[in-house]
Amino acid sequence: MEEKKVVLCGANAYEMKYYFNERFQAIPDSIKDELHIICVLFTEEAGGILTIAFEEDGNVVIETDAKEDDIYYDEVGSGLLVSEIRRNRQELFEALRLYYKVFILKEDVAGYLDEG
Repeated sequence: MEEKKVVLCGANAYEMKYYFNERFQAIPDSIKDELHIICVLFTEEAGGILTIAFEEDGNVVIETDAKEDDIYYDEVGSGLLVSEIRRNRQELFEALRLYYKVFILKEDVAGYLDEG
């Protein structure tokens, strides 16, 4: 059974385009700007296609892809770059996960707040 994902945003180096899912318009502009920068800088450096999506449970995934005949795309380098993005933007992705759980899945926020 294939897990469904909802794409939040992405960038495509081949078409030189950026996409942001209008379903998430309520996300603050500063976060949208940061996502835009992350996606575009990734495709500028690594090439290919980058998507940031939500899994069904709200976890944020970063996926990369490239055309089969793209000899300039470095799969290992792009994997390292994704790891660096995850590490450097950990708080951003955690906030997006919480946003998805509360506003999209309509889960109770009380379970996610620190009680100490």
